Amino acid sequence: MADDPTGSSVSPLTGIALKVGSVTVFVAMASFIKAAGPLPAGQMVFFRSLFAIFPIIAVLAWRHELRTAFSTRHPWSHVARGTVGVCAMGLGFFALTRLPLPEAIVLGYAKPLIVVVFSALFLKETIRIFRWSAVVIGLVGVIIVSWPKLTAAGDGLGADETLGVIAVLASATLAAVAMLLVRRLVTTEKTPTIVLWFSLTATGLSLLTLPFGWSPMHASQAAFLIAAGFCGGFGQIMLTESYRHADVSTIAPFEYTSMILAIIIGFFAFGDVPTAETIVGGTVIVAAGIFIILREHRLGLERARSRKVVTPQG
Repeated sequence: MADDPTGSSVSPLTGIALKVGSVTVFVAMASFIKAAGPLPAGQMVFFRSLFAIFPIIAVLAWRHELRTAFSTRHPWSHVARGTVGVCAMGLGFFALTRLPLPEAIVLGYAKPLIVVVFSALFLKETIRIFRWSAVVIGLVGVIIVSWPKLTAAGDGLGADETLGVIAVLASATLAAVAMLLVRRLVTTEKTPTIVLWFSLTATGLSLLTLPFGWSPMHASQAAFLIAAGFCGGFGQIMLTESYRHADVSTIAPFEYTSMILAIIIGFFAFGDVPTAETIVGGTVIVAAGIFIILREHRLGLERARSRKVVTPQG
């Protein structure tokens, strides 16, 4: 999981394969969380975070990077990122136990749209009309997916699903904030440090929810949560590795393969049949997200060419 010091692409096909693998594992993690049932969010976050540490530490030890992974000059920045990330994770897990799997996954796609908005507001990044248009179109897709659940609450129906929609959108918002915090961390911290500190922070913070009441679990529920933790750890490893082999713009669109996987697993494992609103709205959100990714890639190439032009020749 060490950063590639050259920043070069080693093998795009390998990067894509690792990205798709990480997406598959993360969907499996969400499925295990959903299968565990409506347990307290802090309890689910604790098991997911604790058991994610084991595969991460194993890989770091194998690469002789474990000692340096703990070293940081900005511990409170990691704690801040961890706090926001834990809240996002808890809300996301709450939503998974209240919503059909495809809808929970699709509504989570709001995160990159919110990142664009927050980048303009807080990082003062220049966002041009093309990306703003994509954000607006993507948010229309979010409304298409969520509107039936929100309006059902007015008739006294589907209250749990309404709470699930609110929770997953709040989770996406906090996850966007966490992503901005990570953007600052990556300028001074190594990837293994960020990953390990987050897992440790999340485990400690979620354990603080124990006095507020954790539910007794059946053996199957504990097994599902432990499996979710290992999936989270392995998924993070594969995701990090994917960025060593290919550019972000190359592999990022494959994040949306999770929509197909969620529909398949949701149908066969939980009997979730995707609604027309989920399919239509999800397609709109995915199209907007891919447009933003491609636009970012094009702007990145333009900035790189500009730097080459202004760089003095030796």
